[in-house]
Amino acid sequence: MKSRWMIAAASAALLLTGAYAQEASRDDATKQESAPKAAPASTPGVPANWKQVPIPPLPAFHPKQPRRVVLPNGMILFMTENHELPLIQGTVMIRGGSDSEPASKTGLTELYAETWRTGGTEKMTGDQLDDLLESRAAKVETAAGDSETTISFNCLKADFPEVLGVINDLLRSPAFREDKLTLAKKQMNSSIARRNDETEDIAQMQTDILGYGKQSAYARIPEYATVAAVTHDDLVEWHRSHATPNNIIFGITGDFDAAAIEVQLSKTFGDWSKGAKVPEPKVSIDPAKPGIYLVDKSDVNQSEIRMISLGIERRNPDYFALQAMNEIFGGGFSSRLFSNLRTRAGLAYSVGGGVGSNWDHPGLTVFELGTKTETTVEAIKGLWDQVDKLKSEPPTELELKRAKDAILNSFIFNFDTPAKVLREQQTYEFYGYPADFLEQYRAGVEKVTAADVTRVANKYVHKDELKVLVVGNAGEFKKQLAALGPVTPIDITIPPPPEASAVKPTSTNAEGRAAIDRLAEALGGKARVDAIKSLRQVVNMQQQGQEVKIDQSIVYPDKQAQKISLPQGELLQVVTPTTAFMSMASQTRELPPGERSSQINALKRDFINVIQHIGDPKFAFAAGGKEKLGEIETTIVDVNADGARTRWWIASDGRLLQEQFSEIGQSGPQTLTMQYSDWKDYGGLRYPAKFVMSGDPQSEFSMTLDQLEINPDIDPKLFEKP
Repeated sequence: MKSRWMIAAASAALLLTGAYAQEASRDDATKQESAPKAAPASTPGVPANWKQVPIPPLPAFHPKQPRRVVLPNGMILFMTENHELPLIQGTVMIRGGSDSEPASKTGLTELYAETWRTGGTEKMTGDQLDDLLESRAAKVETAAGDSETTISFNCLKADFPEVLGVINDLLRSPAFREDKLTLAKKQMNSSIARRNDETEDIAQMQTDILGYGKQSAYARIPEYATVAAVTHDDLVEWHRSHATPNNIIFGITGDFDAAAIEVQLSKTFGDWSKGAKVPEPKVSIDPAKPGIYLVDKSDVNQSEIRMISLGIERRNPDYFALQAMNEIFGGGFSSRLFSNLRTRAGLAYSVGGGVGSNWDHPGLTVFELGTKTETTVEAIKGLWDQVDKLKSEPPTELELKRAKDAILNSFIFNFDTPAKVLREQQTYEFYGYPADFLEQYRAGVEKVTAADVTRVANKYVHKDELKVLVVGNAGEFKKQLAALGPVTPIDITIPPPPEASAVKPTSTNAEGRAAIDRLAEALGGKARVDAIKSLRQVVNMQQQGQEVKIDQSIVYPDKQAQKISLPQGELLQVVTPTTAFMSMASQTRELPPGERSSQINALKRDFINVIQHIGDPKFAFAAGGKEKLGEIETTIVDVNADGARTRWWIASDGRLLQEQFSEIGQSGPQTLTMQYSDWKDYGGLRYPAKFVMSGDPQSEFSMTLDQLEINPDIDPKLFEKP
């Protein structure tokens, strides 16, 4: 989002610059035709131009300190009065976040925070809480971070007693209802399925991995398996071990008397017993080796570039000088990176970065740049060059003044309300920083000199330690990139979900093989099926009230092309062992990895392909009992088709009546069911003429077979990428 904002702002700046240039040209032309006008007489006390406007020094900064109280059970209270409006708001900070969740259950704290609020309490469901709060224009939200989980609230002064009761119940008797956990998992799985859609998202994830190490809690990302591993009991245990009064900092500000609110909070939480102190997390940091790392995303026409190394903690005494350095180097439209790489060289859509910092662990140094595919390598060289100059060319007096002014003049807007100051004070308490860190920040920035900037640049920025990450269409620049040094490819394939319990790993048994043999005979015999080298079928698909025509050509075992007639025109989708793409109206792009995998698996479990591989050791068939579909008794057979798993319901006469399989859809893992009916003879091959898919509302459809051709001549060029 930041990069998109910068692009938009940069475009606006260029438009303004262009308009200014045009105006200047018009002025020059006018000067040739008319004599210059006399300058207006100055008005006493009014500056003749903006440079003469006096700029007073910033006033002293002494933010109002909140009242701090520690209850006997260890809960810390921060209270700040603000009588401007009849509102009360606050945040409850609880020690413990994703930095201490087990790796095998990555995503636990995010699921915990989501289900904590939506699951409600023992007294009220989450939906009932929604109704209660909405009727009072109040808000209660839960969230999880690296080191903490939080409850935030906002309400009218008159409703605070009731909202405080909700907070108390959430802290002391949450329910974590199972249906809300299931919903939260589905939402997280949906995010996993889409995480490789955008280059910026990929770059952010891989930046953390390269900077901290793949196994570090600061870089781990949820996977289908880790999400599936989280249980209701995990959420209950997490809450029991973390949400105790001596692990909580309760901050509140608003229209109240501090002494009175202290009494109210003491009465509410005073009888809550202490728990065990949350231990300090032990997080490993194992950065990748310096070098060039490449994520190949062939469906884009621009590259995201990141240069990465470890940064600092904010308690580092060089923090203030680095803030000034960051502003000079990559902080805004007047920064060196923007001026040199964006404005002058035209190498960047967006550019920026600096030495990062965190409260309780090193941040990441990140220099980032977005550029056209064809200028990828040139942009990397340009960024390297700017890193060299940062260390060798001290900031000018104007650069330093502009940077310090930008930091200090915007500083007040970060802490312009009592609520913002209170939240900052809570944070200092939480991470063990001095209470006057706000004042230290301003004073520290004011003292920074040009020599300080050069010193910290040479101390913390080292080109030979940078990991260079490139996310883009590697086919367009891979050779040129390799000329810069060894390139390490990064595989961003999303690991598949755990096997669905309905379709277990299979090994062939006698009953399963017998059922498959019956299916082969029902199709027309094994010899007839083996003789099928290609197939073309034309079907009409009904989905969500719309009819779509699909012309599908298959060359067994592993090539498929589908021409899909849409209102906008014809869409071609092709999958082969070497390519997977979609094409429409002269535009071609790669199929997303999830869609490619789905179609490859569909080809593997195609019943014609399976029958042709009955003797292949990569294919296995295990019967798992009997079940009636309507009035027809069937044998259930679990099929492993070279890794693509499916479950079949085969009737006693050999017809395949139903199939069930799992795949990754737009919302994550889903289990789908296909029903086959209206079997007809097509030149000796018996084949179903009707198909009905169900399971996921977005994937439900029915199809009617209009035409079937066996072993037609299929042009090999159909499978070639345009």
